[in-house]
Amino acid sequence: MIRITSGALTAAINSYGAELTHLTDAQGRELMTDADPAFWTGHAPILFPVIGVTNGLQIHLDGATYPMPKHGFARHSLFDVVEASDSHAVFALEDSDQTRSHYPFAFRLEITFSIEDTTLSVEARIVNRNDAAMPASFGFHPAFAWPLPYGHDRADHRIVFAADEPGALREIAPDGLIAAATRPSPLDGRTLQLRDDLFTDDALVWDHVRSQAVTYGASEGPELHVAFPDTPKLGIWTKPGAAYVCIEPWHGIADPEGYAGDFRAKPGVFEIAPGDTKHIRMKVTLTA
Repeated sequence: MIRITSGALTAAINSYGAELTHLTDAQGRELMTDADPAFWTGHAPILFPVIGVTNGLQIHLDGATYPMPKHGFARHSLFDVVEASDSHAVFALEDSDQTRSHYPFAFRLEITFSIEDTTLSVEARIVNRNDAAMPASFGFHPAFAWPLPYGHDRADHRIVFAADEPGALREIAPDGLIAAATRPSPLDGRTLQLRDDLFTDDALVWDHVRSQAVTYGASEGPELHVAFPDTPKLGIWTKPGAAYVCIEPWHGIADPEGYAGDFRAKPGVFEIAPGDTKHIRMKVTLTA
């Protein structure tokens, strides 16, 4: 576990999965999930090289088929600690025989965490070390405390989007794939008032989110401002009754039901040119 701090904000990151495990304010109050095993033991997994479930838990690439676990393998991989200082840490995962059995590419995935004042910045750098284009998806999956530790009830918490989001949401099928049907937006203007029954049928999924940031918290008191300038999709998820809500910026999505095409052609997948690097950022700011 690597700890970084500004004094005003402190983060602890587990090198297993390069997973943000704790985020606390200056008084030591926890802003992340309690990871109650009755609901979900994750904290903030890194999703790579897929988001969600693939059809048959496999991907098809250039005429071959590879097994692929839900949300990919990065969250279950041990990252190297490349750098660590008081307020900055870099974790790296490179391809291996094990990763190539799922994803036949040479890559380097770096996750950089840094804290300045009350802002935690997280940046992913995905490096293509192949002679051909490399397809991938990537996502953040932080689970924030619901309620936040500032004395407000769960029912007082909401998520406010930075832009209007008039479109319908994608529906998740019971097997985790993306259904053809859509569901109407639960927003009131730009506000999602949080309540457990929103998540009876899994996550809320914005396939084409206009906002590049949301603000989470109660109507009074400290809030979390989550910025995601590089990801065109957004998931919001919890399990009813759990003490967390996940705000998940994605560059990718689960397979549509029945999808059997090449991974390169899957909706939401990007390609990185040989030798190039893809940067995907997220910032979490505790506001007064």
